[in-house]
Amino acid sequence: MEESASHKTLNIGDRIRILRVTQKRTLQELADNCGISKSMVSKIENNKTMPSVATLVKIAQNLGTNVSSLMEQNGWEKAIVTSRAEAESKLMHTEKGYSIFPYASAFHEKKMQPFLFVAKKGEVKPHQLSHDGQEFVYVVEGEMKMTVGDTDYTLRQGDSLYFNAIQKHGIIPVSDVVTYLDIFV
Repeated sequence: MEESASHKTLNIGDRIRILRVTQKRTLQELADNCGISKSMVSKIENNKTMPSVATLVKIAQNLGTNVSSLMEQNGWEKAIVTSRAEAESKLMHTEKGYSIFPYASAFHEKKMQPFLFVAKKGEVKPHQLSHDGQEFVYVVEGEMKMTVGDTDYTLRQGDSLYFNAIQKHGIIPVSDVVTYLDIFV
């Protein structure tokens, strides 16, 4: 029997609000701890904006959980299959200008957090971020410049990069569109 991996709607904002309120924390407190504005936390909780993965990581850590738990669906799936068409049709646009799809959101307590990213030249806001853990990036299509620490890497289709995510890092599309897999551990 085949099942769709993302047949349910993600309500990340609702999950964040529930965790925050349960912990008796204010919007301002969470915002200050995450280094973002109170209005941004409010927009996220009200599902008005999809934050960057780095922001989700900070929010999750501050709430004592991880991104997987914020994004997982109800249920404990044994295996998740996602077609490329399904992933591309469910992309969520972030405030940093790229779109993401969280793979295997129905898999409970993942040890890694795989995302499909699509970034368009001229739309991605240049930024660098850092967070705990490690990352593996694999370019599916296109070309991008990825900066990790003080080093720039040009990555093309089929290229990959593995690094400690505590180092400041960010991407800039070189081709009109770049599609890449980013796995956070």
